[in-house]
Amino acid sequence: MAYPRITLKPGKEEPLKRFHPWIFSGAIAGSSGKIEEGDIVEVFSHDKKYLATGHALAGSIAVKAISFTQTEIDDDFWFEKVQRAYTFRQRQGLTENPDTTAYRLVFGEGDLLPGLIIDFLNGLCVIQSHTVGMFLAQASITKALQRIYGDALKSVYSKSADTLSRMANFEAFDGFILGDFLPEKICENGLFYALDIIQGQKTGFFLDQRENRALISRYAPGKKVADVFCYSGGFALNALKAGAALAHAIDSSRKAIELTDRNVELNGFKDERYKGFVSDAQNFLDKLPEPYDIIVLDPPAFAKQHNMRSQAVKGYRNINYLALKNIATGGLLFTFSCSQAVDKQAFQSAVMAAAIDARRPVKILHYLSQPSDHAVNLFHPEGEYLKGLVLYVE
Repeated sequence: MAYPRITLKPGKEEPLKRFHPWIFSGAIAGSSGKIEEGDIVEVFSHDKKYLATGHALAGSIAVKAISFTQTEIDDDFWFEKVQRAYTFRQRQGLTENPDTTAYRLVFGEGDLLPGLIIDFLNGLCVIQSHTVGMFLAQASITKALQRIYGDALKSVYSKSADTLSRMANFEAFDGFILGDFLPEKICENGLFYALDIIQGQKTGFFLDQRENRALISRYAPGKKVADVFCYSGGFALNALKAGAALAHAIDSSRKAIELTDRNVELNGFKDERYKGFVSDAQNFLDKLPEPYDIIVLDPPAFAKQHNMRSQAVKGYRNINYLALKNIATGGLLFTFSCSQAVDKQAFQSAVMAAAIDARRPVKILHYLSQPSDHAVNLFHPEGEYLKGLVLYVE
């Protein structure tokens, strides 16, 4: 099948030769005809050499590459791509682990499938398309999932309407593509979490803190723990399982605290060690009801765009200052940023400034990031969005 062609200006082919999957509009010299958002296009250098095949977009990123080999984009193509993503997770021990029944199957550029997120949640695959091209490919992607999982796949749910309505002039829908099964819970590191796929954030559960949530178990026995911006209470649950003296969950959303309450009950931890607080994080940290030995700061993205970077850095500095100022002597601060616009150095600098303001000596115990199923493509370092530090506070 012949696809529309895009030709680049001289010298603009270098990023593609380094396998970076984004082509910016300013690099384009022309095209072979009218191209609609979501179309599959082939990209050529100014001297007519094939470079990549991808999906056309309407913004400053004009094309996202899905292949660096000239090939037909058909059902077999999608099967091979998703199969590679599955094999990678299989080799991480994620696909047949009864203690962890949820993982990210496809992570956009990390799997050379930019614009596509797929989470496997205990028999359900939730697809989130961030480009029109990926949304239009969902039927083929669902066929690939059926071939790969067989009877282990009970349903496929598309959850792309909100994302695409904000990013493209395209009317998407949410709903089942296959079956109608909605799991009530998943298991992660031996702990159960209730799910709300349809009303919950993102795909229904935040999978990217799995390994970091497990890490707190090493330090939690006998300690007083505050899980701030808790959402589903993952850090608090792991602390309780490890034998924390107490674990408090804090979130400004009443729904988040209700979800954490439900997860605490689901795991049999409903005792005097746990309490949930509906509270603004800054207000809570500024007036701690008691000193905590471990504080976890896992806020939502303070900056979703680069023009908000400066404001976000100030936000990280302020929230970390309050935690560092009030944490117990010898305490541990688990602090994170999921803002892609704020890189590791900027985040660490904000935390360092907070420590200076709080006049607390601090040592770095761990540098943290996202787990392997949120794979970072070596040729696309922008995919490393989650930054974390574990700090010992004297």
